[in-house]
Amino acid sequence: MAAQSSPSRRRFLLGGLGLGVAGVGALVLGWGVLPPRQRLHGNAPLPLQDGAVALNGWLAIGTDGMVILAMPRSEMGQGVHTALPMLVAEELDVPLSSVKLIQAPMDKIFGNVAMLKDSLPFHPDDQGRLKALAQWTVAKAARELGVIVTGGSSSVKDGWGPMREAGASARAMLVGAAAAQWQVPAAQCRTQDGAVIHSDGRRASYASLAQRAAAIDPGTPVLKLPQDFKLIGQPAPRRDTPSKVNGSARFGIDARPPGMLYAALHLPPRLGDILTAFDAAPILAMPGVTKVLDLTPHLAQRSVSCAAVVADTWWRAKQAAAALPTQWKAGAQANLSSAGVYAEFARLLDSEAGHAYHASGEVEGKAVQGLRQLTAEYRAPFLAHAAMEPVNCTAQVKNGKVMLWVSTQAPGIAVEVAAKVAGVDAKDVAIEVLLLGGGFGRRLEVDMVAQAVAIALQCDGAPVQLVWTREQDTTHDMYRPAALARFAARLDEHGRIASWDNKSVSGSITHQFLQRNFGLPGAGPDKTTAEGEFDLPYEIANQRIAHVIADSPVPIGYWRSVGHSHNAFFKESFIDELAHAAGQDGIAFRRAMLLRHPRHLAVLDAAVAKAGSPPPGHAHGVALHQSFGSIVAQVAQVSVENGEIRVQRVVCAIDCGIAVNPNIIAQQMESAVLFGLSAALGGEITFKDGKVEQSNFHDYPVLRMGQTPEVETIIIASAGHPEGVGEPGTPPIAPAVANAVFSLTGKRLRSLPLRLA
Repeated sequence: MAAQSSPSRRRFLLGGLGLGVAGVGALVLGWGVLPPRQRLHGNAPLPLQDGAVALNGWLAIGTDGMVILAMPRSEMGQGVHTALPMLVAEELDVPLSSVKLIQAPMDKIFGNVAMLKDSLPFHPDDQGRLKALAQWTVAKAARELGVIVTGGSSSVKDGWGPMREAGASARAMLVGAAAAQWQVPAAQCRTQDGAVIHSDGRRASYASLAQRAAAIDPGTPVLKLPQDFKLIGQPAPRRDTPSKVNGSARFGIDARPPGMLYAALHLPPRLGDILTAFDAAPILAMPGVTKVLDLTPHLAQRSVSCAAVVADTWWRAKQAAAALPTQWKAGAQANLSSAGVYAEFARLLDSEAGHAYHASGEVEGKAVQGLRQLTAEYRAPFLAHAAMEPVNCTAQVKNGKVMLWVSTQAPGIAVEVAAKVAGVDAKDVAIEVLLLGGGFGRRLEVDMVAQAVAIALQCDGAPVQLVWTREQDTTHDMYRPAALARFAARLDEHGRIASWDNKSVSGSITHQFLQRNFGLPGAGPDKTTAEGEFDLPYEIANQRIAHVIADSPVPIGYWRSVGHSHNAFFKESFIDELAHAAGQDGIAFRRAMLLRHPRHLAVLDAAVAKAGSPPPGHAHGVALHQSFGSIVAQVAQVSVENGEIRVQRVVCAIDCGIAVNPNIIAQQMESAVLFGLSAALGGEITFKDGKVEQSNFHDYPVLRMGQTPEVETIIIASAGHPEGVGEPGTPPIAPAVANAVFSLTGKRLRSLPLRLA
């Protein structure tokens, strides 16, 4: 498959993007004044068979009438393999069942533009020219980069334009072909159920018209108006459910190329340790073992130092890897502890001003001097991803070519990293992206790809499947960053917030990610550190929100809802504290600060109305948060039983723009609530003497069935552009539960996970 872009050009553009708004001016120069790159026609041909005819870079028509859609986004349970085909089926007037998916080739037209555009640190209320220019420029840069990636709740948002245009363009070509065949005006033809129909009743299937249509110029695609939608907005069933039920679905761990060997890792006992020696002789004598390998020289910054054992079964490889005698040199993190991390955070908050992401008015001026001040400090721990499918990758290096079978969110990055490790061009790397048994951001990383290729490179052309153990996944993750936040607010004589001052500290995921995967040094602010803090919707005249980036000794990565996952807890908990201090109901307190935000008000009111009143012995906690373009309010019904926090019911209202598939939205809200609740009640990664203290689900728990609350979802009707769905349901649940606990017990829980003891 063709490479997406040259590594040197991509590094240059990513470096510009990494500078944030400050780098926008440089990007505008030169190529920036040219029209944006189109996304309808690619340079890499679609991998078609049996006479199928491509009508543009996204779709083709098969001889059986099936619409063949190139799918550039990974299915990890979020429903994109249903929602995205709905966009094409809608514009092409075919049943959803008529759309067949193939993997998109490595072509720039499939790059994720929306995800990079959304990385800019602008306030949602900002409608200024600088924001418009920056978004236009970064969107154009994203088209040039063409990075194929699934994340940031961006799949439907990004596909809304190009996938509908691909369907509408193909429809115009097919209508044009039928009109030419019948020698009638195209305006006399309509489409329905995969056929073009003339006003006199003549009918031609798309399959019969495809060859002629391929030569038709469609002109500018004309998209349907929302009132004409037949599929979009309907609760279509998930297309991937049957195969997952009957066991035919193929995940990364299900790859079985002929002659495959198995590999397991021996990872360092502490963060940063370097492998210096091992004794391979006793391991090579074990049954089925064929190789013992030092991977460190092949991996550079793409992975920790480690060894691997290759065998004829994974169990034998695992047992042998665990028994491998090794020697390690202590790294810089040998004395790392959680207590030390938080102590450094506190020092930085005391000594550093940080980068101000948003400021208005004066938080310490004369207008607020003398008013009642409240302060609070909140903290959140490191978190593991704990996806159910173990980390894995299958790779083959043979005759100067690399083949990957992997469940990944970032196939474009995986291809380039595999090429670097194997010492080949990116065009010599092919990849099959399989279903993901959970991603949550962990599979944006490609360390497992680098490791698998480094192993396969030494296995004489045989394919090798690398699988991590659960313990390795827990102790060597790219963790959600820990964070510490301080708040100071002043209340006026009417109990309203007169000033809001918030400063937080954490590591920068983006800085580490760019270094790990592109070799770029981290520089400048990182929106993900302060998102959910600086972009609050509440109408407070005097605000200052700043963040201090700490050099993280812990490897950190994107985790479902990223900075919003903890910043929403900080912000919404402190809002509740202020409401209580003002002697006001938390809902009324919030409503009074949303008078110019009718969408937020509507979401909040819908959740509260649906929740009703809590039963005796229970309390309701409320949280409102905007992330990834969507507004979510949650009401959690909570009780305390034998000193434990129990959540019985969660009402979740969301405004995510046009609801492409209400079924999937409801499923994602349920998933996000349970994911966030697992973290809120039990998720915590701690360090002592350079080691992670947790290892598996017994000490890094996820919700069991008996702990799972009923989740009711309300979707607010909207005609707006579709926004994110996969992540926005996670941030509000922790503060909603914490606020309910305060109502029940009078205890204000300011640290995650939430514990009464």
